[in-house]
Amino acid sequence: MSADPKVFLMGEEVGEYQGAYKISKGLLEKYGPERVLDTPITEAGFAGIGVGAAYYGLRPVVEFMTFNFSMQAIDHIINSAAKSNYMSAGQISVPIVFRGPNGAAAGVGAQHSQCYASWYGACPGLKVLTPYSSEDARGLLKAAIRDPDPVVFLENELLYGESFPVTAEALDSSFCLPIGKAKIEREGKDVTITAYSKMVGYALKAAETLAKEGISAEVINLRSIRPLDRSTINNSVRKTNRLVTVEEGFPQHGVGAEICTSVIEESFGYLDAPVERIAGADVPMPYAANLERMAVPQVEDIVRAAKRACYRSVPLAAAA
Repeated sequence: MSADPKVFLMGEEVGEYQGAYKISKGLLEKYGPERVLDTPITEAGFAGIGVGAAYYGLRPVVEFMTFNFSMQAIDHIINSAAKSNYMSAGQISVPIVFRGPNGAAAGVGAQHSQCYASWYGACPGLKVLTPYSSEDARGLLKAAIRDPDPVVFLENELLYGESFPVTAEALDSSFCLPIGKAKIEREGKDVTITAYSKMVGYALKAAETLAKEGISAEVINLRSIRPLDRSTINNSVRKTNRLVTVEEGFPQHGVGAEICTSVIEESFGYLDAPVERIAGADVPMPYAANLERMAVPQVEDIVRAAKRACYRSVPLAAAA
């Protein structure tokens, strides 16, 4: 915001309250009410205002208190923002960012626990980013704001409270990450594990457990859902010959399904085992804590899938 006066933030409680999760803490005091705008509880209204401002060359950052509320504004996100550049033959750019917490939190029920990565990842004209670490969040958000096209920026409520090591490079004011490029968080040779957002942490914990049992797992932090870094994924699978995809969202038509398809199309001959897909349960999110835990992937689920891919699990018949 200090580098570009055209950037402004709008959303529910982003100003006086300093954000529902204190993400915008201090911004109202620093930049004033003309650039940090508290809105009424009307996502369709302020998303439309943001798209209109982007048509005129401003760079709005629209915050949804949770991405579940973006469903109230999905017409503006897809029909007004994502399609305008194509429908205007390139005459209209829509440099807007829609950001906020996405996916399962804890104890907030079915209507506040959905992952929208595959929803928005299916739409041409949008870019969809999913940061995991502090470095991801800083570098990708700057890239999103500078991008000439609409970007859906999916954060995670439970990651807001986590701390991550930050390099000196990331603290530099010029630090920015490329859109569409995944990061190999951990190198390995036996199995590839792809994940995004909170599930990257789970995948890294699973890789530590697997290492103790002699399985070397390569963990890929996708960072970008659309565009998807297919080359990094396929190059990894061609090295490890095995694939496990991990996501919190529903399994059908999910991000993992797209990754599996890409690998089958481009690297089928390299696979030494069937691909494994770990996802949330195919049910609305339960409210009860014990059922909620069963409905989202856990570290042990990833470990079991990797063992199956490496033919290291005990067959059910043998266990019986």
